[in-house]
Amino acid sequence: MEKPITPSCLSDKNLITLAEQFPNLQVTISLSDLITANRQLVEMTRAELEKQITDANTETYPSVDKVCEILGVVKSTLWRWEKKGVLVPIKVGGKNRYKMSDVRQLLGIKKTIA
Repeated sequence: MEKPITPSCLSDKNLITLAEQFPNLQVTISLSDLITANRQLVEMTRAELEKQITDANTETYPSVDKVCEILGVVKSTLWRWEKKGVLVPIKVGGKNRYKMSDVRQLLGIKKTIA
């Protein structure tokens, strides 16, 4: 006899696994459990979106090496872009850093200035 599936064992991963293994499986669920599951899903999605928005609005200041890696250029290109005013670094502790928002903006127009 198979072990019954209880709500406590139905994590997101378990549900996905069940759906993959038994795509035609029919499940009976109470309306209140369905509403609760939907509310939890909406809350999880809201929290993830808030995190993404917060992360996108948080300014970071990557190093010269990291910016070279992100943009796929060498240091001399960054120096040339600084002289042209394309991507101007800021000094942090005597070292050049770049605003990540400027780097993201440059990613959209890089091909026209390289």
